[in-house]
Amino acid sequence: MQLHLEEISRAVARGAHAVLLLDRAGWHTTANLLVPKNLTLVFLPSRAPELNPLENIWQYLRQTWLSNRVFDTYEAILEAACEAGRKLLDQPTTITAIGTRDWAHTGQS
Repeated sequence: MQLHLEEISRAVARGAHAVLLLDRAGWHTTANLLVPKNLTLVFLPSRAPELNPLENIWQYLRQTWLSNRVFDTYEAILEAACEAGRKLLDQPTTITAIGTRDWAHTGQS
C-alpha cells in the first residue's frame, strides 16, 4: 500500500492535491503508512456497498462463478478467481450495470 500511495502521489500534478476514497481494509488503515502531503485519505463507512461498487462486483463474482465450490489448493483458488475475473471482463455492460449509481450521475447525460 505504501508503494501504491507513493505512485499515486507522483502522478498528481505539481501544486495539486488528490483525495483517495478507500474502504477500511487493514492495509488501508494501518498506522504504518506514511501518507504523502499531496494526498488525503477518506475512508468509506464500514458495510456501505452503495458507496463502494467494488463490493457489489465481489458479490456478483461469488454468486456467479465462485460459490458452492471446494478448492484443493491455494493455486486452485487463485486460478478460479482469475478465471472469474476474465469472464467478467468479457462482460463490460455487466460491470457497468453493477457499478452504476444513479445518484452519482445526477444532471449528467
